[in-house]
Amino acid sequence: MQILYQREITGDPVSRILAERSYALEDGEPAEYCRQILAGVEANQDRIDSEIEETSEHWTLTRMPLVDRNILRIAVYEIMFEDDVPHSVAINEAVELGKVFGGEDSSKFINGVLGRIAEKHEGVETQAMEDVRE
Repeated sequence: MQILYQREITGDPVSRILAERSYALEDGEPAEYCRQILAGVEANQDRIDSEIEETSEHWTLTRMPLVDRNILRIAVYEIMFEDDVPHSVAINEAVELGKVFGGEDSSKFINGVLGRIAEKHEGVETQAMEDVRE
């Protein structure tokens, strides 16, 4: 999430950020799965952003807080393109990131948007969304 945030602030592509190691080095080297997500989000950002904007009510991407926007991008990438990640896991991890890095209502906003997106992709049941909120 931090590398996507950095990419948006600087305008540098993920490949440059990783090659130049200009990310927070105290967090260590990004794992292979992290690199896969970063590349996937960047390669599919138009589709991901379109999905987020179509689903979020009364919010354009530019109005969303930068942190929330990038958390949503990661989870939507996993929902749309990573078949081995259960939607409930992608949503739960995004909600937790929202609690740690987002604003006061970020986790609720993230959960709501992702719940609707997950329902569109593979029909995640409402009960799974209720479990994530707790």
